[in-house]
Amino acid sequence: MANNIELINFIKKNINIEDEDLKIVLSYFKTIKKSKNEILLSSGKNSQVSYFVKKGCLRLYYINEEGKDVTRYIAFENQFATELVSFITNEPAQETIQVIENSELLYITHDDFRHLMTIVPKWKDFYSIYLEKAYVNNSKRLISFTTLDASERYKQLFKVNPNIVKRLPNKIVASYINISQETLSRIKSKNYKL
Repeated sequence: MANNIELINFIKKNINIEDEDLKIVLSYFKTIKKSKNEILLSSGKNSQVSYFVKKGCLRLYYINEEGKDVTRYIAFENQFATELVSFITNEPAQETIQVIENSELLYITHDDFRHLMTIVPKWKDFYSIYLEKAYVNNSKRLISFTTLDASERYKQLFKVNPNIVKRLPNKIVASYINISQETLSRIKSKNYKL
């Protein structure tokens, strides 16, 4: 269990779970290492895996009507990432999951994830909390796009998740807060030496 301490801590932070049940949950996760720029899931394929980032970074993005990629979600250490709509509905994914930094990941298949909910009742609680947090995060981001200007979105991002600004290229940061790279460069050079 000790080699999965990050996942153990993440689960225990979200639910109260007995050690025996935790061992069962952990037995369904496998470890993989992936290199920068690898694609874990392509748009159009079914999302059958959920990833937990032990080390590194993943991003979920889609291509908009103008042909630009739009980053919807970024997962650093101690975060889960999956194309959730496809994972839930078993329909083709609308997003791509890309490895942004060399990463060490734990993953669980959709079938194993669902099976755990039948054999470990607390896993249903975990899933419920996970879905609630995903909904809240998506809602907050959507609201920020309609209520904040570009510089306010950047300041909010730096405050809420500075790793995105510090660790990722401007192209991805701009894509994540829905502004052009040029606008991001102006914002960074003009006002914010954060």
